[in-house]
Amino acid sequence: MKRIQYSRYGGPEVMRLEDYTPRLPGRGEIRVRVKAASVNPLDWQLRQGFMRLIMGSRFPRGMGMDLAGVVDAIGPGVKELSVGDEVLGQTPMSNQNAFSELAITNPSLVITKPSSLSFVAAAALPSVGLTAWRALILVAGLKAGQTVLINGAAGGVGQAALAIARALGAVVSARVGSTAIHAMEEQGLAYVLDYSRPIPDSLRHSFDIVFDCHGGLAAKEEESLLKPGGIAVDIVPNAGNLLLSLFSTKHRFARGAPSNDILRKVVDLAVVGKFPLPVSRIAPLSDAIAMIRDLEAGKRVMGKAVIVMT
Repeated sequence: MKRIQYSRYGGPEVMRLEDYTPRLPGRGEIRVRVKAASVNPLDWQLRQGFMRLIMGSRFPRGMGMDLAGVVDAIGPGVKELSVGDEVLGQTPMSNQNAFSELAITNPSLVITKPSSLSFVAAAALPSVGLTAWRALILVAGLKAGQTVLINGAAGGVGQAALAIARALGAVVSARVGSTAIHAMEEQGLAYVLDYSRPIPDSLRHSFDIVFDCHGGLAAKEEESLLKPGGIAVDIVPNAGNLLLSLFSTKHRFARGAPSNDILRKVVDLAVVGKFPLPVSRIAPLSDAIAMIRDLEAGKRVMGKAVIVMT
């Protein structure tokens, strides 16, 4: 069996596609034969050592959280799933191993995959869907008819937020890079803004919710865009965003913590065509390190990038 792993924290040069011996699932665990796994910035941030105090120093470590596949084995005490079940979800952050032919995870982190959803489409959903849902619904309290600006709408979380906001009846605007302008304009949004140009003064105090998926809006810019009583939500975990969420009534911070209940809501939207999350780059496991390097270097794609096992 092969997986992408690393033997020390560091940059993209520490990634290796190597043989490994997959273990049997322990009590309360399952093993999944991975069909597809999607790439998220957190994958390389953890490899860089972003949370090394929590992650510890046991190596080699696998990479990747979001996956879709078929249950290959179940550990003692697992009642809710059986061998052969098709699932989608995540591996634990403390034991990332989705970029593997066989991955160990917990039943509490996966749900049954609908047969109408491909493995590639399913693998793209978990992290971005959970993050966007928590940010818009649980943190910002999005309601039908409200106005929402999504900064960074072309990325994975941004595309998920766009789908959720529109499905719930919000009036949505997007701010993206110049290469994504045309694609956004075709979606019938209220406003499509270009990163390279100043935000028009006419949009000051126009939005009930400003969701910054990109980290490119300063706090003062967010506040200038909000209506009275509006909320700005950030997901980039820097000190400024965290402090603002503690001391400002206008700012909130959201994180994509696991929740099977939320993941089912996202999947339900996808099944009925209300979660059109594009997958713009696909690579086999043998070429996945090169794809991760590109993404880490800033060569981003519209929506998601997915690794497939062949």
